[in-house]
Amino acid sequence: MIALSPSNKTSFWYGLDLRWVYTDLLKHIFFHTKCIHAAQDVLHDALLRFAFSRHGSHADEPHAYLRTVVKNLLTDNFQLSSRFVTLSNSADDQTIELHLADYSDANWALSPEKILDIQQRLQSIQQIINCLPPKCREVFWLFRIEGLRQAEIAVQLNISVNMVERHVIRALIDIRAAREKLA
Repeated sequence: MIALSPSNKTSFWYGLDLRWVYTDLLKHIFFHTKCIHAAQDVLHDALLRFAFSRHGSHADEPHAYLRTVVKNLLTDNFQLSSRFVTLSNSADDQTIELHLADYSDANWALSPEKILDIQQRLQSIQQIINCLPPKCREVFWLFRIEGLRQAEIAVQLNISVNMVERHVIRALIDIRAAREKLA
């Protein structure tokens, strides 16, 4: 899944150039969110959706597909955040400018070690989720990634809400146990 080209240190994950993902795409997301933490959350969610996508087009044009996923997530986040009133003051504006300065092109280069660390983390998350039983994996995906409520999942999969809860708990316990082993 991951290929590292020794000539130019370009790394790929599911056909995605991770340098592009963590430089250009993350800066693009940051431009829209104005918060590096929110931008990283959107990118993380997009990578998860990309990895678990059953849609065939992401294999043909992975960068375009990931951009579409990011665009949809930004739209969803904007719609969600539009429900809240934000208080603005000059200190916030200065903070945003400082964050933008921190992520200039000169400061943005990721080291090969950081890229490898990111790749390994993504692979471990992928392996943990792949090891879940199929129904448990599907419930976890619908609940944590798609954001469906437990009652909606129960109706969609024709199982009880109690069973949905059990699948989610099992997935979270397995993920926590695997994360503790890695730490």
